[in-house]
Amino acid sequence: MAHRPDAAAPLLAKPDADATPPPPPKRNKYPFFCAVLASMTSVLMGYNVAVTSGAQIFMAEDLGVSDAQIEVLSGVINIYSLVGALLAGWTSDRLGRRLTIVLANAFFLVGPLAMALARGYALLMVGRFVAGVGVGYALVIAPVYAAEIAPPSSRGLLTSLPEIFINTGVMLSYVSNLAFSGLPVHLSWRVMFAAGVVPTVFLAAGVLTMPESPRWLAMKGRVAEAKAVLDRTSDTPAEAEQRLLEIQDVVTNSSSGVGGGGAWKEVATKAGVRRVLAMVLTLQFFQQASGIDSVVLYGPRVLAMAGVTSNTLLLSLNVLFGVAKAGSILVAMALADRVGRRPLLLVSTGGMTAALLVLGSLFAAFAGAKDDAAVAAVSVAAVVAFVVAFSVGLGPLAWVYSSEILPLRLRGQGAGLGTAMNRIMSGVVTMTFISLYQGITMAGAFYLYAAIAAASFVFVYACLPETRGRSLEDMEELFHTKFICHCWSWF
Repeated sequence: MAHRPDAAAPLLAKPDADATPPPPPKRNKYPFFCAVLASMTSVLMGYNVAVTSGAQIFMAEDLGVSDAQIEVLSGVINIYSLVGALLAGWTSDRLGRRLTIVLANAFFLVGPLAMALARGYALLMVGRFVAGVGVGYALVIAPVYAAEIAPPSSRGLLTSLPEIFINTGVMLSYVSNLAFSGLPVHLSWRVMFAAGVVPTVFLAAGVLTMPESPRWLAMKGRVAEAKAVLDRTSDTPAEAEQRLLEIQDVVTNSSSGVGGGGAWKEVATKAGVRRVLAMVLTLQFFQQASGIDSVVLYGPRVLAMAGVTSNTLLLSLNVLFGVAKAGSILVAMALADRVGRRPLLLVSTGGMTAALLVLGSLFAAFAGAKDDAAVAAVSVAAVVAFVVAFSVGLGPLAWVYSSEILPLRLRGQGAGLGTAMNRIMSGVVTMTFISLYQGITMAGAFYLYAAIAAASFVFVYACLPETRGRSLEDMEELFHTKFICHCWSWF
């Protein structure tokens, strides 16, 4: 009689109460160091975006740059970054993820250096354009590389790193503004820009020591190299083998299913791929359209209209917002792989909606109130709550979620499109906020943002499944066959 282990197993598998469960495998720290090094490019990005906040004072005095020119110079980097975001996918698919990071550092070398040496407004704009292209590259490639190098056990943590490093770069730019403000006017703003140039050379050299993405290597047919990288970046040898099999299966299916039309033929022929791309674009839309930059860039103006009258207090509170934002991202990094992406996104969008409603109601009820300490205090608390809610979920996890659900062949270019959507909406918010609240009042502006945040909660609840613990290759099955999203049924 043939032995049937499946039938006998239930009778023999009684748990031993005294048995000690095997310890979980130790997490591999090597992918963490790789992701940190790749994400350091995001520090340069944050620095270059924000350094003009202090440098503009001295630029205006030294070069005679007008307020209108300063406004364009500060805000246009979001538009320029679209070029880098759209090129980054194409570049990363051809040169590799690692060399694309090096290229981003090259833009951060040339752009700020051109601005530091500028003798007029035209060269300032050229330098800002080059730095803006670097911003687009950094936004795309850092989370893509982190997602592809990380094992499932730590992917949420590692793909959150770029967001915290962007905020670190912003804070460093404020420190730079303060540190060099005592120099002569013709030197101070130039040194502020030049200070961001020095780390790029060392960072680019360090990136070249990192391994290439195993998924990119497999996509190029370099399977032996991909296996070597997976052996170094997985928690166990068995996990490395499983990851390689899954990657090869996706590469094989993509090659046979798409033929010669490339990644975009997948979008045209596969409803699941179109649905995933639509989710990425919508998630990135909500991240910026819910108004975070109206608070981050115009916080002192908002609080001044809420009754805070001291300039020193306004600037101190602005630092508080920055600390709260950066600290909350650390919470998201710690929880993303423990509680999952979906719960954090729901808490985040719900909290943002509540905080914006409170802020709008304060302006509606106490419009024009001056020196009202209670109103000012509640306004500060509402703004902090909004920043914290954003940073504990939607801020970092929009990048995490977008980078991990895109199919392998579309990941670089799809991430580029998502970043382009993000930058467009950031530009729209930052360049319309003053006109918006002047047209519909400050209360109306925050009620509008609250409605958008509420819509993002509905979107997350109805359309985004949990991805924690799943391999990147398993995402295709999750979205294409198992998960039915009624929101995107027309795709």
